[in-house]
Amino acid sequence: MFFDNKIWIGNSGDEKVYIYPSMANRHGLIAGATGTGKTITLKVLAESFSDAGVPVFFADVKGDLAGMCAPGVDSADMQERIRRFGLDQAGFRFTSYPTTFWDLYAKGGMPLRTTISEMGPLLLARILDLNDTQTDLLAVVFKIADDNGLLLIDTKDLKAMLNYVADNAKEYASEYGNIARASVNAIIRAIVALETEGADQFFGEPALSISDWFTMNGTDKGSIQVLDCRELIHKPNMYATFLLWLMCELMESLPEVGDGAKPRMVFFFDEAHLLFSGTSKTLLAKIEQVVKLIRSKGVGIYFVTQSPKDVPDGVLAQLGNKIQHALHAYTPAEQKAVRAAADSFRENPNFKTYDAITELAVGEALVSVLDESGVPTIVQRVKILPPQSKMGTIDDSLRDSQIRSNLLYSRYNDYFDRESAYEFLTRQGLEAAAAQEAAASQAAQAPQAAAVDAPAPAASSGSASGLTGLSAQAAAKKKKPDRDSMEYKVNAAAKSVAKTTAGTVGREVGKSLGAVGGKFGKTLGGNVGASLGRNIMGLFFKN
Repeated sequence: MFFDNKIWIGNSGDEKVYIYPSMANRHGLIAGATGTGKTITLKVLAESFSDAGVPVFFADVKGDLAGMCAPGVDSADMQERIRRFGLDQAGFRFTSYPTTFWDLYAKGGMPLRTTISEMGPLLLARILDLNDTQTDLLAVVFKIADDNGLLLIDTKDLKAMLNYVADNAKEYASEYGNIARASVNAIIRAIVALETEGADQFFGEPALSISDWFTMNGTDKGSIQVLDCRELIHKPNMYATFLLWLMCELMESLPEVGDGAKPRMVFFFDEAHLLFSGTSKTLLAKIEQVVKLIRSKGVGIYFVTQSPKDVPDGVLAQLGNKIQHALHAYTPAEQKAVRAAADSFRENPNFKTYDAITELAVGEALVSVLDESGVPTIVQRVKILPPQSKMGTIDDSLRDSQIRSNLLYSRYNDYFDRESAYEFLTRQGLEAAAAQEAAASQAAQAPQAAAVDAPAPAASSGSASGLTGLSAQAAAKKKKPDRDSMEYKVNAAAKSVAKTTAGTVGREVGKSLGAVGGKFGKTLGGNVGASLGRNIMGLFFKN
């Protein structure tokens, strides 16, 4: 609850425990075993930030966060909790929040799309589960497309680009290195497998514009963006990579603002362990960099997971506001995890942190935040406030009405496919095929044209039997020289030199004519020109 210009989390005895908005961009952690109250804590924080005018994003893995769009429901239990916390004097009321639903599969929300180019080769390689060699090759293909001004929007663009580069590997080897067809085929197979999971829906346009998340929707509350992940969570690699892409987009699109009175946006990353599971050193370094740098953009990232050990030390050290719900300690591994969690807090002399973590009730947590000076407070045992919006999920009719009534629905609902790499390469291929067909047709018609233009034979003065005429025709037929004779060898050499020269000249002419299409146009034009030159010259050297 937003109270006294602070984020009110809960009470430690009679003392209110807050997160200071000026310290909210120093990131945070919400941890605890399943069923200990992490979801309620997330809702309370999200509502409080929205009340403070701060936009919020979170992923809804189970569908139970969708109730943000509806006011809470009164009950005897809720009235008891309101009285216990003194919320009735603090202005607590059941209310709804401006909620926008998104879904990569366009089922539980508006379609959330991005393009292949915006995703980039590093994150895309993680989604495709490529090895290091294939990842490097994918980066090369992105570079070639970028150097030639070709847009990679959807998966068909990427497949077309991969095939083109593989077919013209020799042309690019000197500048970009060896391009193995086997590696290209492996990447294409991975893309096809991704398409069966719905990649054709979330790679495309209109792509998401992060600036749309900062609108106030005509209220003084920050908008809440809910990504419906009930289906996406079954593809953990895609889930983690897509949320990482969102964080990168926030960092790259927002200007530097430093520390302000409140954050510009708060990003909750549920099931955060998926982000770090099986992550390469390169990608882990990128995640740590994003967490460190995005703070200066005014964005706070809050990781939600079961245990602090799910988060690497380099990232965990950046999380200033910590809310730890109960953990189990039945096995040696679990006891080690609890001990690590306890050691991350400043000790409170009134209780042992290790023991408290295993004794916490549902809805209770150990909390340590940054004070107004940025110093971590001693850990406190806190009862978390109840949310003001509806707890639990919503029915499909309410969700559908929320989606269709949103001001962004008309902008993002309809897919469109503009010209990009696939269309360009397809058109170039058709033009090349047409040029080759025209060259072949011209070559086939050349002998007929030569026969029409040849002078008529002189009238024969031989006998009526025509024997003299037949003898003349037989004599007129040129006898083919023997393959071992000097005449044959000279003719063969002349023919080879002439066709090579004609091919070279034709290639340069084709390149000049195809230069308007960039490197691709020059390559295709050169091939067609060379073929046409050799075919025409071949007409003059028939044996």
